[in-house]
Amino acid sequence: MPSYPSPIASRLPEVGVTIFSVMSALANECGAINLSQGFPDFDCPPLLLDRVTHYMKTGHNQYAPMTGAGPLREAIAEKVLSLYGGNYDPVTEITVTAGATQAIYTAVAAMVHPGDEVIVFEPVYDSYVPAIQLAGGVPVSVRLKFPDYHIDWDEVASLVSPRTRMIMINTPNNPTGSVFSADDMRALSRIVAGTDIVIVSDEVYEHIVFDGLRHESAVRYPELAERSFIISSFGKTYHVTGWKIGYCLAPRELMVEFRKAHQFIVFTCNTAIQLGLADFMSEKSHYLTLAAFYQEKRDFFLKAIEGSRFKPLPSRGTYFQLLRYDAITDEPDAGFAKRMTREFGVASIPISVFYRGREDNKVVRFCFAKSEETLKQGAAKLLRV
Repeated sequence: MPSYPSPIASRLPEVGVTIFSVMSALANECGAINLSQGFPDFDCPPLLLDRVTHYMKTGHNQYAPMTGAGPLREAIAEKVLSLYGGNYDPVTEITVTAGATQAIYTAVAAMVHPGDEVIVFEPVYDSYVPAIQLAGGVPVSVRLKFPDYHIDWDEVASLVSPRTRMIMINTPNNPTGSVFSADDMRALSRIVAGTDIVIVSDEVYEHIVFDGLRHESAVRYPELAERSFIISSFGKTYHVTGWKIGYCLAPRELMVEFRKAHQFIVFTCNTAIQLGLADFMSEKSHYLTLAAFYQEKRDFFLKAIEGSRFKPLPSRGTYFQLLRYDAITDEPDAGFAKRMTREFGVASIPISVFYRGREDNKVVRFCFAKSEETLKQGAAKLLRV
């Protein structure tokens, strides 16, 4: 077919296919155990499937309201109030989205003007910076301090300028597994006090926090909640990443702007799935026991790789474990991850891809949201590296 008549001026010239797609495709090609992309290899609770099927079979197959099915927004409001003490109006302050990535993009599109600065923390989840750039914003990066990935809040304060429009946070953090403390949230509160800065708080792993730590949602901090888009994901909570259903909480004034963009980006989400989730959210025991469920998997994986040459870094949340490999080789992490996939049959994610400057600390990420058998097989391969 004929070529485009002139070179394309790309809006995202530095962006290619995401590392998740690359590594999953390589795992499939090599027949490797895929511990790279963050999805479970086990199914969701049968009752959830039953409820979704019920609504599909009883005719709930047309558009839901643009803001989300009413019963689901009400269930979200009840959960947020019971867990964090936040009182959100399900009519005006909660919107159901096509996954968390869409919610993040929509918040940026709604609030960031050309030339606005947006502070992000590296290693940063890969959708943040492209969303900022597509809005014409300017990403300003703060590096989490290796190896425990803590934040220097004095550095953050020094980067705030009259052009700072937004700060994007992610706790529990993907890819590092670090979590914000109450001190972190108070430090952030002091920085934004008296400004017009808005917060995007990505909390998709809110229920997966380990070792007795508490999830410090922005909802808990009124001075943050009043300026925050708080985003979560049903995919992570209920083992249904392929359903792509999430939600956003925000004060009424912010949500008005969010919905202006949302209606033209996705309009609405799968009706039957929303209604099924609303029913299943009454089973609070699922998300209240999720941290223990995944902590057991984390500990099983760490026990299984004892004796390997990898050095685990602390995983305080999410379902990811970082491993240092500098005792094995000094090759770049992207090359090492691909070589492990091809030669040893286990796929991971190199952490340098989450840095704009490709900082390489010889660390790769593994997903432990897998069955014990899968983790056992993957660990056996890592013991041979």
